[in-house]
Amino acid sequence: MDRIRKALDLARLERAQGDERAQGEPEPKFERAVHKVAPAKEPTSAIVYSRTRVFTPSAQVLERSRIMLPGAEDAAAAAFRMLRTQVLQRMDANGWRSLAILSPAAADGKTTTAVNLAVSLASDRLHTVLLVDFDFRRPALASRFGLAPEFGVDDVLSGHAALEDCLYHPEGFERLVILPARATLANSSEILAGPRGREVVAELRARYPERIIMFDLPPVLVADDALSFIPLVECGLVVAAEGRTRRNDLVRTIELLSKLPLVGTVLNRATDTTSSY
Repeated sequence: MDRIRKALDLARLERAQGDERAQGEPEPKFERAVHKVAPAKEPTSAIVYSRTRVFTPSAQVLERSRIMLPGAEDAAAAAFRMLRTQVLQRMDANGWRSLAILSPAAADGKTTTAVNLAVSLASDRLHTVLLVDFDFRRPALASRFGLAPEFGVDDVLSGHAALEDCLYHPEGFERLVILPARATLANSSEILAGPRGREVVAELRARYPERIIMFDLPPVLVADDALSFIPLVECGLVVAAEGRTRRNDLVRTIELLSKLPLVGTVLNRATDTTSSY
């Protein structure tokens, strides 16, 4: 499909939605770390983690996972800063603090986009970010950071671990905490939409009311997890891949998400580049 036509289609879909209402490395060493933050809307100094587990991801893993480093100044970092600003403006205007990252199908770049948007959001000194792996069909957040968690959010949902035992802070990524999934989870859509899923989401929101919580969910057209979960989240961001996502799939995805406010649509793997300023 022609790139320009596809970009225009994405813009039209986004506007219409708005009218209706981001091997072999040694195992990380953990330090027991309580998350203390300054009052909301004030620039913060360094955050001290005294309960959240702190680990150091290797540079090789981050590069292989295409995770940008805080403070990066390349074209990708600039694109994510632009996305961050647009997402924050729309979320702040509505008082939203929970965001679902969605895609029509697998391999659209959903998780990579989620991680890098979370990194960019956390680079804004007015916000802290919690990135949650709720893709129990194919959990990938831990591996993107080279993390082998002792406990994950799947253990929380199944009643085998407390939430505070599953939070991890990647050293070097200030104001970012991740809540990974350790394994797949049977009947995940029922669990996410059920009482336990609601309790976990409510607990996450209650801990730090001003923190942005991002949920990486399974592809919309692959499983019903995302559709089951979206009543518990305030807004969503849809990720599509140029040359991979079919237009009909994107249209169908946005139709299925009609009750969820969308802050935008990301065209991933776009080959068009903007000239330098």
